[in-house]
This record gives sequence, C-alpha cells and structure tokens, in this order.
Amino acid sequence: MTVRHLRCVTWNVHRGKGTDGRVDPDRVADAICSVLGPRHPHVLALQEADQECRPHARLLNVQEISRRTGLQYMHDPALRWGEESDGFLGTILFMAPSLQRTHADVIDLPGHCHRGAVSIEAIFEGRPIRVISTHLSLSQPLRIVQMRVIGQYLRRRTAMQTILLGDLNEWRPWGGAMFHKTLVGIKLRGPARATFPSTWPALALDRILTDGPGEVYGATAVRSPETKVASDHLPLEAIVKVP
Repeated sequence: MTVRHLRCVTWNVHRGKGTDGRVDPDRVADAICSVLGPRHPHVLALQEADQECRPHARLLNVQEISRRTGLQYMHDPALRWGEESDGFLGTILFMAPSLQRTHADVIDLPGHCHRGAVSIEAIFEGRPIRVISTHLSLSQPLRIVQMRVIGQYLRRRTAMQTILLGDLNEWRPWGGAMFHKTLVGIKLRGPARATFPSTWPALALDRILTDGPGEVYGATAVRSPETKVASDHLPLEAIVKVP
C-alpha cells in the first residue's frame, strides 16, 4: 500500500497582535514566509486572519504570501465573508499546487460570537482528501454543538479521509465529547501539543486531526523568535498519512 504524506500547518495569528502588544500584520506575513514557508507545507490554515468585526476586513497581503511561499490562496468570492475579507470569519486556507481542488464550502457555526469553517476537497497524489479549517468557541457546550454541525455537513458529503485543523480551543488532550464519533460521525485522532501562550506554551488549543485509515505524526509547535512574538499562539505543524 502506497502511503502519501501531507504536511499541514495551522496558526491563529491573533489579528496581527503580538505578545509585545503591537498590531503588525506585516510581521505575521514575514513569519509565515520566512519560518513556515521553508518547511514546505501542503496545507497552511490561518485563524483570526481578518478583522474581528464586520466587514471582517483583510489584514494580510495574501498575494504576497502566495508569491513568497509558492502556496495557492484558496478563497474565491464564495469562500470569503465579503468583498473586504480575505477569508471566512478570519479563517484562510493556502494549499500547495499539488492539491487539485474539486469542491469547497463554508460552514456557518452557531455561537454567541459568529464562528465558521472552510472545507476544501482536493486530489492529492491520486487520493481524495478533505481539509476543514475552523476556529471553535471558548465554551465547551458550544464546541460540542459546533462539532455536531460539522458532523452533519460531513454526513451530506462524499466519504473521504478528512483532516480537521485549526484553533479548536480544547485544552484537554483527550478532547472530551466534542470529538466523539457518535457526535461527529467519524473518529478524529491526533496528538496534542501545547501552542498557547506562545511565550510559554501550556495549552494544546491548536490541533491537527484526521480519521482512519490516516494518522497524524510528528506534531510540533513551531517556536522561533519570529513566531513567538507575532501572535499569542505558536503555529502547529504535523504530517498526515494518506494511505
């Protein structure tokens, strides 16, 4: 059996606000290009990458990030909140040219603060793969409801290996009820690595998960002088096996 290896990175960039209190989206973009780009990810997922309030205006120069990293910015107008946004409620996905997009959706998630997810289906070295990036609620009951909505979406879509990544705000390594198969419809697995706060990581809020027969390995928080200061989260990197 041939196994493909998909390198994924997820990062909550905190709307450009660094640990020094300075808001500097260009510093975030430079960290993406100088630290994450050379790691050659196939998938780069960003959260809090647009402004928090309507019209959720853009913060980053996504075209420059694409040029410098070789990654493709994946959001046509249907995958953006509005004309002034680059993503959907702050979620932005980049993918390597080796992933050929076949389908894409945005998923509205309930909550006091409007949340959402971006789902992209693609062909990777001959195999179908689905990538869902999201930023879930701070409230555990709301996270359970939000994961149920994602599970209902998956039930309507064609079955294929699914990768869920992003700031899931679940600090417990075992994940609680929100990752249970009876809730989501698939069994999501992946190691927990502390990414928050970036100055002294203690909580595994950011996760990269997949369902069987895939596997997540090599998960690590990307800690460098650039990533440590640019956001209150560290980027999380992992390899996803695609059998």
